[in-house]
Amino acid sequence: MTPIERVVPEPGQESVWDYPRPPSLQRCDKLVRILLQGELLAETTAALCVRETSHPPTYYLPPADIDMRYLNQVPGASVCEWKGMASYYDIVCNGEIYPRVAWTYHHPEASFLELRDHIAFYAQVMDACYVGDDRVLPQPGNFYGGWITPDVVGPFKGEPGTMGW
Repeated sequence: MTPIERVVPEPGQESVWDYPRPPSLQRCDKLVRILLQGELLAETTAALCVRETSHPPTYYLPPADIDMRYLNQVPGASVCEWKGMASYYDIVCNGEIYPRVAWTYHHPEASFLELRDHIAFYAQVMDACYVGDDRVLPQPGNFYGGWITPDVVGPFKGEPGTMGW
């Protein structure tokens, strides 16, 4: 049972309320792209996708498919009860600094080992993020990094009134 009324998925859609807890990790074979200030920061067909109850999917990209010249690892960390200790990156693009807008797990928990060193990005600060041909909407709120595409319905954690979920 969800704390508020869930959106019923239409054909070709999935509800985040059907995602598991603890989260699942799956490969994504769609083209994932990230653009900032006209620069292509990343492009891959080898992303990993974390799906967790009430959250839109979070996409983690392999470093080999990211233009790492734009990323600077910075001090500080946070802890995910499922994935482990996250480390953060600033992005420096065309002279502008975007603080702590990407993160990774250098030493993930055993069930997420495949995620090691893959990097996720907050969509809200990018010019555009794409999964396949779909332009991503960022997960609401200022903490979570899920990407909303037309094939995913909520309600989503991060919307007003959801912090107690």
